Amino acid sequence: MSTQYECLKSADLYAEAFGIDSPKTLLGKDVWPRQTGFFIRKFFQASEPVAVSPSEPPSQACAEEEPIVSAPASPGVLELAQGQYGLVPTWVKSASDAKLRSTKLAVTRYETMSTATATRESWLKGQRCIIPMQAFLENDWRSRKAVPTRIARVDGQPMGVAGLWERWTQGDEEIISFTLLTVNANSHALMNRYGQNGNEKRMPAILNEGAYSAWLNAPIDKAREFMRAYPAHLLLANPVQKK
Repeated sequence: MSTQYECLKSADLYAEAFGIDSPKTLLGKDVWPRQTGFFIRKFFQASEPVAVSPSEPPSQACAEEEPIVSAPASPGVLELAQGQYGLVPTWVKSASDAKLRSTKLAVTRYETMSTATATRESWLKGQRCIIPMQAFLENDWRSRKAVPTRIARVDGQPMGVAGLWERWTQGDEEIISFTLLTVNANSHALMNRYGQNGNEKRMPAILNEGAYSAWLNAPIDKAREFMRAYPAHLLLANPVQKK
C-alpha cells in the first residue's frame, strides 16, 4: 500500500476528534516516510529502562511474547507527540542507518508486528499509538497506470490509524519514530481495487472512534482484536486532481 497520508487540516480537529490538546503549530499537509508527523500515545516520561535492549536484533524465530520492562505510561492520560514517519528500532547502530531503515518501516503488517525484529520490542513494551490523518493516498492500477487516489471518511471526519512508536537514543542523539499498522484488504469492497495486480491488498488499520483509548490501554493479549478492516461504506475514494 501507499505510504503517503494527509495530516488533519486544522489544529482544533485534534481536540475535537481525539480529546487531546491541540498543537500550537501544524505540520505540512502531506506526510511521507522520514518526514515528521503527529501521533497520539499514552503519556510517556523518558527514563532509564530496567531491561537493556539488545545491541543486535532479536531472533525472528522467537515466538514467546515476554514483556520488556520500560518507563511506565500513566494509564488514561493521552498526549500528542511528534516523530519521524518510519520506525527506528532501538538496536539500530547509527542515525545514518536509521534513515536507511525508516523508509522500509513506515508501514507494518499487523500479523508480524509481534515477531518481526524491527517491531517486536515496541509491541511488547506496549508502545501503541494512533496516527491522526485526514486521508491516505493509494494508487489505482485498474487502468494499468497508477492513478493517485485520495481515500477519506465519507463524513469528512479525521481517521485514527493504529500504529507503534519507538524511542532510539545514542549519546546525545534521539529519534522518536512511528509506523502505521495495516490489515489484509483482499476481500474489502473498496480497498481491493488498489495496489498492483497480483499483490496482496492492504489497508491502514483504521480504528473506530470509540476504540481510541481502548487500543492504547488494552492488555497485550487483547490488542490484536482491534485489527480489523474499516467498513467500505464509511470510506470515500476520489482520484487526485492534477494541478
